[in-house]
Amino acid sequence: MGTAEFYRVVEALPEVIDSLVIDTPGPTTEGNLLLLLVLAPGADPTAVAEALRSRICSELTPRHVPDRILTIPILPRTLNGKRCEVPAKRILGGAAPNMVISRDSLSDPAGFDSFLQTINTAAPRVGL
Repeated sequence: MGTAEFYRVVEALPEVIDSLVIDTPGPTTEGNLLLLLVLAPGADPTAVAEALRSRICSELTPRHVPDRILTIPILPRTLNGKRCEVPAKRILGGAAPNMVISRDSLSDPAGFDSFLQTINTAAPRVGL
């Protein structure tokens, strides 16, 4: 399954403005599936997480239910609107942001700074 199918299910929820899914494999384990969400104002993060887990389980497979769901203020995107999946995965794996993506390629460099700050300070965990 590609990420497009995953995003189709996740972003069908009106409370979800944007999302990013990252598989974070460990060195000796299968890894964890991480879902980062930008929620609509006033959305209840816990209710959204519960709804998403149910939808993903029924519309995709139980294997695709995220291990962790985090809310963040903005998702990094390139100038042409693509999600920064690979750079985000590398950053979460410990790589220096300036080594995995050029700020000049980002649609919102200030938003990227906000994204980095959030994930570096352990973004609010939802529905763990």
